[in-house]
Amino acid sequence: MRTTDPLAVVRNLGILAHVDAGKTTVTERILYATGTTHKRGEVHDGTTVTDFDPQERDRGITIFSAAVSCSWNGHRINLIDTPGHVDFADEVERSLRVLDGAVAVFDAVAGVEPQSESVWRQADRHGVPRIAFVNKMDRAGADLDAAVASIRERLHPAPLAVQLPVGAEDAFTGVVDLLGLRALTWSDDGEAREPAPVPDGLREEALRRRRLLEEAVAELHPAALEEFCDTGALRTGTLTAALRELTARGEAVVVLCGSAYRNRGIEPLLDAVLAYLPSPLDVPPVRGTHDGAEQERPADPAAPLAALAFKVTATATGRLTCLRVYSGTIEQGDTVRDATAGRAERVGRILRLHADRHTRLDRAVAGDIVAVVGLKGARAGATLCAPDAPLVLEPAGTAEPVVSVAVEALRGTDTGRLASALARLAEEDPSLVVRTDPETGQTVLSGMGELHLEVAVERIRREHGLGVAVGRPRVSHRETVGRGVSGFVYRHVKQDGGAGQFAHVVLDVEPLGDAESGSAEGGFEFRSTVVGGRVPQEYVRAVEAGCRDALAEGPLGGHPVTGLRVTLTDGSTHVKDSSDTAFRTAGRLGLRDALRACAMVLLEPVAEVTVTVPQDAVGSVLGDLAARRGRVSGSATRAGAAVVTATVPLAELFGYATRLRSRTQGRGTFTSRPTGYAPAPASVPAR
Repeated sequence: MRTTDPLAVVRNLGILAHVDAGKTTVTERILYATGTTHKRGEVHDGTTVTDFDPQERDRGITIFSAAVSCSWNGHRINLIDTPGHVDFADEVERSLRVLDGAVAVFDAVAGVEPQSESVWRQADRHGVPRIAFVNKMDRAGADLDAAVASIRERLHPAPLAVQLPVGAEDAFTGVVDLLGLRALTWSDDGEAREPAPVPDGLREEALRRRRLLEEAVAELHPAALEEFCDTGALRTGTLTAALRELTARGEAVVVLCGSAYRNRGIEPLLDAVLAYLPSPLDVPPVRGTHDGAEQERPADPAAPLAALAFKVTATATGRLTCLRVYSGTIEQGDTVRDATAGRAERVGRILRLHADRHTRLDRAVAGDIVAVVGLKGARAGATLCAPDAPLVLEPAGTAEPVVSVAVEALRGTDTGRLASALARLAEEDPSLVVRTDPETGQTVLSGMGELHLEVAVERIRREHGLGVAVGRPRVSHRETVGRGVSGFVYRHVKQDGGAGQFAHVVLDVEPLGDAESGSAEGGFEFRSTVVGGRVPQEYVRAVEAGCRDALAEGPLGGHPVTGLRVTLTDGSTHVKDSSDTAFRTAGRLGLRDALRACAMVLLEPVAEVTVTVPQDAVGSVLGDLAARRGRVSGSATRAGAAVVTATVPLAELFGYATRLRSRTQGRGTFTSRPTGYAPAPASVPAR
């Protein structure tokens, strides 16, 4: 690493975790430890910096990712606090796209929880190196070894604990640093004491764990193995360098512990961020495309500009676009190109982010995460580049919405304002989709879950002062083929003066998967077995395009069709009247008629639900899940509570949180994660 390069002292990282694991409290303590804030914000008091939205403070959860910037030991840390609730996984996805590293926070009692696993997999897809922080070590039942074991079993990297707790539960006062073999403790009010020798009662255990750490690193790192074989031990410098490389490659995860609420363990966590997580110089150059050719841009302020917009927010002072600058320099007043939309934009102001407060900057360079004011059309996922060096970066993927509500203004005169408010919401959050039902004329808002839609509607009421009526949420069904047809003949003949249209196709339609097992949600496959040139290749492509058009609406209820294979087996052409248009029309209408002849199956979205309840409420909860057509797939006992896992149709989960609280006297919690589609029973209406 080039220590003389200013980019070497930059860290862009996110805080990832299951809801209530303590992400926001960790972020608040980091801001306090770095001197960015002078008072510890508390989630339960609504005084946190990053949970600044009124809804976040009312609900006590993170809903919107928030970026802050702070300094520690001469390094600048750009930090993004991400949501932990599954409904806001898209916020996590967009944040991970622009991060170089992450801190995964785990509950010392619960270990790896369902959403912990989901965000971990998201980070895997983006190749983001992580370190782990086991939080809440002061709680009854806290167990670092059990948390480390759950990381190994459920997430499958090699967890390497570099600390040993000093004290347990209420008596937790600090940690032993296994690399430096020193005790780091904190006072009752959370102030760090001077490092001290390892207490006599822990010295033997600390030496044993240091030895185990050296052996585990030697097994994974060739250079460390060579030194271990030569000397029988690893120097601290070798151990640190090996841990950094293993973290960067994703082969291991460094595990630390502490209690964010009591402000214990935060300073060593910050040191670990600097020691093990990469700077912008340590990650590969960003890749993009231009005219179909792939290009790389290094993390160099002198290179052509390449930046990715990952979040758009409308504020009282203007439209705020959050950017990760990958290469080049952007200055106030610059004209840049939105390569995704193909238009020029002018940069008004550049701001250093601090949640809902900002600091003016004259410029931003490669490696920076900043916000700019003045971009009129750039959306989340847009690439901003130098006008003379165009490049398009791959945006973060957007999940398909699964829950919908019908919304309308209480007053007819507010219809236009509602449409404008919905458009702004969809612009800020790409996982929200607004459409008009062509049959009913209703405005339908679709999102990732019931809470996601509740938050969106509440924003319309609070920020725009609109009265909004909301209909019962509806889920997005799919249709698939249960039993196909062979040799379905369709002729498209049209003569209305001038050149006519003629296309003759013969189609086989069959399931792509097993509809009964729910694996039919596999997409669409098209192939041609026509021989002898009876249908020219350009017309075959037109037939495929027409078939794809027909998938938009199925025969059962107008839902999208998935999980089928269409084979073009024969056909014929007319010397004058055949054309791409004619064969595309034949593909569309032919498949539409063929689907009516097939035995179709209605699919409904299902979710994996993990319910945590007291032991005395298990019977009641299982009965309620069965009434909701849930299939229990597992149960376990963890820290005195029962954890039940089940697959439940998403349509049956509406209102489940309230029902669960009433059945468990407020002690039950649940999380859900969409897992795909399954055949719906005949009693479920197709429309």
